[in-house]
Formats: sequence, C-alpha cells, structure tokens
Amino acid sequence: MARIFFALLILLTSVSCQTEAKKVPVDLLVVAKQIYLKAGETAQAMVIKDGKVWATGSQKELESAYKPQAVKVFEGMYIYPGFNDAHAHFLGYARSLGRVNLVATQSWQECLERLQNFAEKNPNDFLLGRGWDQNDWESKEFPDRKALDSLYPHTPVLLKRIDGHAAIANQAALDYAGINASTTVAGGTIDIVKGILIDNAVDLIEEPANDPERDKELILKAQEFCVHAGLTSITDAGLKKKDIQILQDLSESGELKLRLNVMVSDDSASLAYYFARGPIEEPRFRLKTVKFYLDGALGSRGALLLNSYADDPGNYGLQLKPTNYFLEMADSLSHQKWQMAIHAIGDSANRLATQIFGVGYLHNRNHRWRIEHAQVVHPKDLEDMKALGVIPSIQPTHATSDMYWAEERLGPEAIQYAYRAQSFLDQGLVLPLGTDFPVEDINPLNTFRAARFRVDANAYPQGGFRAEEALSFDEALKGMTWSGAYASFEEEVKGLLERGYYADFIVMDRDLKKLKADEFSNLEVKATAINGEFLYSL
Repeated sequence: MARIFFALLILLTSVSCQTEAKKVPVDLLVVAKQIYLKAGETAQAMVIKDGKVWATGSQKELESAYKPQAVKVFEGMYIYPGFNDAHAHFLGYARSLGRVNLVATQSWQECLERLQNFAEKNPNDFLLGRGWDQNDWESKEFPDRKALDSLYPHTPVLLKRIDGHAAIANQAALDYAGINASTTVAGGTIDIVKGILIDNAVDLIEEPANDPERDKELILKAQEFCVHAGLTSITDAGLKKKDIQILQDLSESGELKLRLNVMVSDDSASLAYYFARGPIEEPRFRLKTVKFYLDGALGSRGALLLNSYADDPGNYGLQLKPTNYFLEMADSLSHQKWQMAIHAIGDSANRLATQIFGVGYLHNRNHRWRIEHAQVVHPKDLEDMKALGVIPSIQPTHATSDMYWAEERLGPEAIQYAYRAQSFLDQGLVLPLGTDFPVEDINPLNTFRAARFRVDANAYPQGGFRAEEALSFDEALKGMTWSGAYASFEEEVKGLLERGYYADFIVMDRDLKKLKADEFSNLEVKATAINGEFLYSL
C-alpha cells in the first residue's frame, strides 16, 4: 500500500512539474476588481511581459497559463489605461514651478502680494510669473504697470496671463526688450502705458536663459506630479529646438519616463533643423508635428471671430500670420509627411484652418492634421472638417472655466456653437482630450468631469454648461486614452489594455463609470504604471 501511495505521489509531482514547466514566464500578473480594456470589454487580471500587455482574462485562467515573476493584487480596485493629455505644455508647467504662481488670484492687488512674497524668497535679476486672469476679478479690466514700476524700478518683471496670450511688463522689462511707444508687431498689440502685451507682442520680451540643472530638477518634479495625477503620456504643444533637446536628453537617459509627443514650434531655426533631421519616433519620445498659432485667445480678445466681440464692438481679434504663410507651410509639410497642428480658437480662425488643411489633404489622405482648441466652430464648417478628417484637439475644462463670461464675450448666437464636444463625435471625428496645463490644472480627472458632466469643481451649473455637448463614459475615457494616441499615430500600441499594447495604466478605488458630477472632490489615483513599472503607488 505504501508503495502504491509513493508511486502516486511521484506521478502527481511529475504532472505538476510538467504543468509548471509549460507555463509561459512573464514579468507581472496584475489582479483587480475590474480592468477596463476598452469600450465594452473588461477583465479581472492581466499579465505583462517586456513592458506590454501579454494577456487578459480571469485570475484563474492566467495563473494556470503563466508564471509571473511578481504579482500585484489590487483588492476591490479598478484599473484603466493611463491618461494621455493630448494638449499640454509640460516644460512650461515644469518651469512654472519655479516662478510666481498667479493662478486663482481674485484681484491685481493679490497678484502684487504674491509677487512680493515670491521675490523675497527668490531674489532674481528677472522676475517671471504666470496665471492671472482679469476675468476672475471684480473689475474685469487689464491691470497697469504703475505698481510694478514702483516696486521694482530696476528689476524686469514679466507676468503672463493664464493662457500665455497676454502679459504685463514693467518699465524695466520694456527697456530690457527695447519696447517703446513707437514699437509695433504684426499679430500683436502693445499698450505701452499699461504695459500690456497681447499675442505676438508677448514674444518681444525674451526670457533669460534657464539654468540646465535647475531645469532638470523642475522637469523631474513635474513628472512626479503628473504620474501622481495618472498621466502616462503627454503632448507638449510647441517647443523650440533647445527646449526639445532638454526633454529628449532626459528621456534617452531614462530619467524622464513619461511618454512625450512633442510638437516643434513655428520657429525658423528649429524647423530647419528638424526638417533636415526628420521625425523622431521612439517609444517614449516622439516628434512628428509642427505647431502654428493662427489666432489668440478669447480671454484676451485675440481669438479671430467672424463677428466682432459682443463686449468690444469693432474688435474681431487677431490673425497672427498671413494666410499665404500657412498655405505654403501646409503644402511643404504634406510633402514631407509631417503633421500640422494649428492653434485656432475663434470661428473665423477655425474656418481658415480647415481651408488650409485642404491643401494637405491633396497630398496625404492620412495626414491626421489637428486643430488645437477648436473652441468656436461655426456649424457650416463641420462638414468640411469631416471630409478632411480634421482632428479637433479640445480641452473640456476650458468650457467650464470660461462659461461664466463666454456668452458676454461671444454673444447669444456664437455661444450656441462654442465649446463643442459631442457634435464633433456626431461628425465621426476623432476627439482627443487634454487640459492645456498650466493654463488649467494638470489633473485629468477634471477633464473627465468636464467632458462627462460639463460642470466645474463645485458641480456648477446644475445640468451642465451646454449639456448637449456632454460625452458618455466610454466617449470621455476614449478621448483621454486611445484618441490621443491616434492623434500622435500610436493607436496600435497605446491607449488600450490589450495584447501588444504598452502596459501603461492607473489604479482607482472608484468605478469612474458610476461617478456623479459632485463626487470628484476627493477622488485620487492610487497607482500609476508605465511600461509595467509602477512609478507611483499609495
């Protein structure tokens, strides 16, 4: 009897060893209450190998087929593809961490107080800041430079509006740039008395060079904030060569782990260099797009409108460069297979951008050219956008930030076709979503709330602002994951959690599909992984 038992034990052990030997070795098994793979498809577990999703299914199925080196179990939690911010200013955000923060100030006086506090702790030869918005102040008027001149008669001060399309400079900064009462600039305006610069005039004051080590410190700090927020991919919407090189070097060294899709600014030296070099298409660093500014912003009345501003009759906004320039660039880019992205906010600018894209469509039917913001789009232009396959890259939180004053600025007619989202999808267009940070907060959950419910952080207004443009859960999440990947030609490897896709994902303790508009205040990402590596975990 003992011999029979011993023989059976050997047989079972042999079978078990053979079964183990047949298991496919993988790096990681991840288990959660639910893993959102793509619209309509979920799983309980997934295995990861070489930084990519290898298989998905039930925990039992995967444990029987794979041999992981490590196992991570997120009991009762939900996993989603990592958030992809399709339009942001990552390097600008990083540098803003070392400058005076004027976001959410309620008056010009508060701006001055923050500036003084910053200057006392950070004595600099040139004071820089960003974030003020006169639309949030009681007066609603642009400030003037008198107080800045009094406080800092010998130190240049440049404080940019939240969108970067306007700035206030003191006399020392104006002198530094050689700006006086006779200075003019195409595509911009200068109020020399107040020190207010609009659009292209802002660029007349060249900021001092950044210290490389300080840049690196701030970039890595910004990366930390981004992964804590659940961001795994970011499109930086416009940089010059020297700044692109900073990010590329950090990416190649492995210190910058975020996946970056960088657009080249419309700068002659930068374009000459990259046109000669060609696009960069690495897993964590891509550069294939050129970014142009056609108009300004609504907040500073620089967006180019078909009808004049309701609160500033006779002002139609600004076209920042001649139409022929954009047409020539469109023709050149289409032949070189570069992607064109045009910043267009006003309805006139969006119409012109769409017409310009028609040139590219003649040479390259899969150009995937993008309109950044597409904030006010006349109904007559939707069909043309559809025919050309234009990608409207929008930022839902712009709608919920601007809604308090947008109708006063645009008028009752134009507001009815402003801040679109659902109507773009109705045309069959791909709709990537972003934040435009640091113009808005970096938190992508704010984007999700604004896209789904069209409300601000206080769940205002009840029912949502232009609620007919709200997106469904699947539409919003797709816009924050796969659609951004499509817009950067990465939809076959990024944005879903299926076999062969990058293992970029986030962990939440709430089911995003079941959240109501007023349930976002204490919501936070519990873990973020890029390439299967956890960069952040509570």
